[in-house]
Amino acid sequence: MYSFKDDYSEGAHPRILQALVESNFEQEDGYGRDQFTQKAINFLKERIGRANVDVHLLAGGTQTNLTAISAFLRPHEAAIAASTGHILGHETGAIEATGHKILSIETEDGKLTPSHVKAALDGHPDEHMVKPKLVYISNSTEIGTIYSKSELQQLHQFCRENNLILYMDGARLGSALCSEENDLTLSDLPALVDAFYIGGTKNGALIGEALVICCDSLKVEFRYHIKQKGGLLAKGRLLGIQFLELFRDNLFFDLATHANKMAEMLREEMNNANISFLTQSPSNQLFPILPNALITKLQSKYSFHIWEKVDADHSAIRLVTSWATKEDEVLAFIEEFKKGSKNDQAYL
Repeated sequence: MYSFKDDYSEGAHPRILQALVESNFEQEDGYGRDQFTQKAINFLKERIGRANVDVHLLAGGTQTNLTAISAFLRPHEAAIAASTGHILGHETGAIEATGHKILSIETEDGKLTPSHVKAALDGHPDEHMVKPKLVYISNSTEIGTIYSKSELQQLHQFCRENNLILYMDGARLGSALCSEENDLTLSDLPALVDAFYIGGTKNGALIGEALVICCDSLKVEFRYHIKQKGGLLAKGRLLGIQFLELFRDNLFFDLATHANKMAEMLREEMNNANISFLTQSPSNQLFPILPNALITKLQSKYSFHIWEKVDADHSAIRLVTSWATKEDEVLAFIEEFKKGSKNDQAYL
């Protein structure tokens, strides 16, 4: 059974595995002080186009989010997130466990706008309530949508005017930046957000996220926070080697482009069949709305998440392609989709 459930089912790109093997017996300092991590950080700064950012490598997205957000906020301060935000629904209360409330905002497309943030500020006017301080966004979002440069500029401007921290979860940043609808570059981000991370786990690495802190006031003693949260790996080289390989050349972006290409093949076929989508996602996550009977047929050969019940006879599923998704498997899925649709036109 082939999986379209997520973009981390496979291990790592062969180049990364080879680099880990080749460096295996080299002795290096621990806790990110090794030569590989330092080179990776320098490569990232060059790609970002900013020498004055701080870069920290951590193992996973939840660890990165809870370490960063808890470090950036004072005890009485809260984060604002879309109701679909990863920190709100898929991190087991990790942020709340650090003592910070998350204010949930309903949105149609998973993205926050200045008006959304203003509503949260207006609803928390004084010291009898938590103080909204950090705006959490994801690019791409949990439902596959991406931010345009204009949208991010407007949000950034509002946050500056209201003394708010703008933080971007980049677990799938590669897919967002390589989307055909994207007009942002990696080098745009330091001027538009206070901190963000570049996701490796979902884009070819075994593990690893690269947190980039752009705002000087958020940089202070950050390694203490990483250590306290259990994120300062003794064998930090394992993260450094992977990001060094991903950003030595264009590998990171090539892998994300492949994931998007595989998603586009699925998207095009479903558009041709006049299938509706729960969200208009231009990234590597698709949310087609299919008849339940067709979903059952597809599940006999493929695994994927049933995302949301739409009505008595239809549900939205989530199909995710990855850096390692095989084109032959995508074509085979398309054939099964066509066969199921053709056998019973009532499906569509």
